[in-house]
Amino acid sequence: MMNMMSKRLLILEDGSVYEGHGFGSHHYQVGELVFNTGMSGYQEVLSDLSYCGQIVMMTYPMIGNYGVNRDDFESLDPAVFGFVVKEYCEQPSNFRCNLTLDEFLKLKGIPGICHVDTRAITKKLRSSGTMRAIMADEGADVQAVVKLLKETDFLHDQVARVSTQKPFPIPSRGKKVVLMDFGAKHGIIRELSRRNCDLVVVPYNTSAEAILALHPDGVMLSNGPGDPKDMTGAIEVIRELIKHVPIFGICLGHQLISLACGANTVKLKFGHRGCNHPVLNLTTGKVEITSQNHGYAVETESLADTDLIMTHQALNDRSVEGVSHTRYPVFSVQYHPEAAPGPEDANYLFDQFMELMEKENA
Repeated sequence: MMNMMSKRLLILEDGSVYEGHGFGSHHYQVGELVFNTGMSGYQEVLSDLSYCGQIVMMTYPMIGNYGVNRDDFESLDPAVFGFVVKEYCEQPSNFRCNLTLDEFLKLKGIPGICHVDTRAITKKLRSSGTMRAIMADEGADVQAVVKLLKETDFLHDQVARVSTQKPFPIPSRGKKVVLMDFGAKHGIIRELSRRNCDLVVVPYNTSAEAILALHPDGVMLSNGPGDPKDMTGAIEVIRELIKHVPIFGICLGHQLISLACGANTVKLKFGHRGCNHPVLNLTTGKVEITSQNHGYAVETESLADTDLIMTHQALNDRSVEGVSHTRYPVFSVQYHPEAAPGPEDANYLFDQFMELMEKENA
């Protein structure tokens, strides 16, 4: 079957060309090529809206072997621009499988390429940093494609593309939590719902007044794609919310809290994407294995002149993985405590949020 697949090219902005076989859609788009080191969880990775505008390459060699099922989605409309794998398994074997990976990618308009040297490409990205890339059919004018790549700017409206357009409730009888949706994973909603939170999910550009008018016990700031500095309106909203209500931020939410408090964020060379990243909890001294997906980080030195203190630190590169406010009930982490995919070492942070709301609203 595989030799029946048409040849497809992966072209990088530095002029590199990798020839492989195509699967999925033919809807090619320029995206930022990034790599994920997870050994499983490709369905959750594909449906994680934080990958909006990116072409995702898995470093684990065989992908597609358990297909795609109805239960493991982190969003209903994936926003990735492409999927790169070493070996694509055409015939998955799993009792939960509803679709093959190829069928799913075709359904969602996502192009895939296999039989490329993902190890070599990963080494290139680790040394040169992430770069623009696009897939193309065999015989494409490589020189023209490279010119297009160099002239194409990275997206700056990813959050607007993936956030909910209208507020919607997920009723329960527990604490009232407003979730600001910057591209929220379903895992965040699942964890809050498990704790009986009365949820209201609101768009990324909702005003502080509108949020406070809902009389929340707490506000959750979700993960999401892109450069946090593009979110100037949300930063102002968060700056106001901090004074009034307990807040828990995850990933992009963590970066936005930090910016709202006067810290700085920087783009990482190739980011943190995978589900085996060790993080030191500076409060307990314990190491947590975490799920991560981000290309930006809070600059450590910039915390010095703020009311934030670092609570968690990455052991791979010593970057900031968590902060806490010294005056207000506000904390955040750079990684994903809801995992999906990944370990659940950090799931306690949702309980910490519940305790914070209980304390502040006693």
